[in-house]
Amino acid sequence: MTRYAFDADRAALIAIWATGRGDLAHLVAPLPSSATTDQATDLASNLTTLSRFQWRTYTHPASAAGDPGVPESEAWRRAEERGNFEEVEAGLCNPHLPTEEGLLVSYSGVVESAHRIGRVLHAIGDSALCDAIVAEVRAEQGAIESAERGDLSGRARQAVELSRPDVSPAQVHAADALLRADPLGAIELFTEIDPASASVAAAHWLYAAAEVAGEAAEVPTTDVVAEAEGVESLHVETPTLVLERLAAGDTPTEVVLDLIAEAMAVGEGRISAPWDFVARVAEIEAQAHRFGVDADTRQTMLTGFRISRLDPARPALDLLEDLLDGIRGCLLLYSAHIDADDVVSQFIADIRVEADADPEDLF
Repeated sequence: MTRYAFDADRAALIAIWATGRGDLAHLVAPLPSSATTDQATDLASNLTTLSRFQWRTYTHPASAAGDPGVPESEAWRRAEERGNFEEVEAGLCNPHLPTEEGLLVSYSGVVESAHRIGRVLHAIGDSALCDAIVAEVRAEQGAIESAERGDLSGRARQAVELSRPDVSPAQVHAADALLRADPLGAIELFTEIDPASASVAAAHWLYAAAEVAGEAAEVPTTDVVAEAEGVESLHVETPTLVLERLAAGDTPTEVVLDLIAEAMAVGEGRISAPWDFVARVAEIEAQAHRFGVDADTRQTMLTGFRISRLDPARPALDLLEDLLDGIRGCLLLYSAHIDADDVVSQFIADIRVEADADPEDLF
């Protein structure tokens, strides 16, 4: 999302957003001398809140929650909030103002944030500032609409740092092309592609890499990353789970979206599959009992248990990093068993052949 701040030295409002390589900033508008510091910071705060609610419609699309045609369902509420973009400009220009009967407050985070901005603008009373804020909000909404289409150019690039339980086919194919050029992972995967879509392509290439490395080392495809961890420290759990599910017939999209949705639920204080959580804890208890470990070891096993396999604060990026680490692990294992003048080039050539010979259904 875009964050807004009051630059007291320049008496101006500025906007800041992430790009995957650091933040960009631009001048939204100078503030009139009549605006107080409190009004300036209120304006910045409420613009930030509006951006947060609007980008939430991107990270929590109706398509990921079921049928939006079912009234009062979660998908319906998400679709309604996305539709409230059309109400924003009216809130900015003609906000609800306090009356003797009180103040009308909207249940919609998007709509109410717009009215709060509008009330600050009304108090400042500067038409040029109001026009600038309207133009700024239009630009922000345009960025979200571009991201929804899979176009992360310009201001929409901030989506590269957001997690979304949905993917863009265009972005998946763009990521697939980047990985074909460099299966070990180019920086553009983090700066030009949304991380969920990039993870789908990375899962596909991880499986091809694991098949190649597994054949060279004579170990099952699903055990490749765990085997490579003996060569160098790697992230094992998530890549191995992905390989197991792909080997069982799931598509990369299914696996990626399940993992991201699980972590996003944990980040919101929920467990998406409570019985699966209980079963995982029970398995730890069963292992402790089976091997007769002492109380301290059992406690260590339970302490190491993760409710979410991914970082709930950045699940899609965490997954992408783990998958690329898994591909690197495949290279390590491959290198230990292949005699070639240029092992890296041979590895890349082999997994390209494997990916072409046995293409995964990405979706």
